[in-house]
Amino acid sequence: MDYLLVKWLHVLSSTFLFGTGIGSAWYLLFATLSRDVRAVAVVSRWVVRADWLFTATTIVFQPLSGYYMMKLAGMPASSPWLRDSIVLYALATACWLPVVWLQMRLRDLAQQAADGGQALPPLYFRYFKIWVLLGIPAFFAFVAVFYLMVVKPM
Repeated sequence: MDYLLVKWLHVLSSTFLFGTGIGSAWYLLFATLSRDVRAVAVVSRWVVRADWLFTATTIVFQPLSGYYMMKLAGMPASSPWLRDSIVLYALATACWLPVVWLQMRLRDLAQQAADGGQALPPLYFRYFKIWVLLGIPAFFAFVAVFYLMVVKPM
């Protein structure tokens, strides 16, 4: 496969990854802040689906396509910007893994509350706080990776 095609797929994939993360976070945050249990149940269900469809696939594709481009370009893995990108990507992925579990718990708790005509339980908000706290470093790590991908500082 030619370098420019792989690069385009890599950039497109990173856009899906980052865009899904930002969009999911935005909608789940504001649905939760509304405290409308039915809205939270619906939004959290779609956030989980989006994460599995877009984030899970691109989180696997990104390092594979990045490695392939690195080999095609003859770029050493020891390049500082590339090394830093890999570390930041690993950090963001390490934050994402528990976030997926948390989102599934949030979805289930919201659906149970909606089905029972009850408010969101305190456990929902404990999980939600952890979800937010894990999302912050992941967001900034991905922003930094985007910077490093574009600028490639030496």
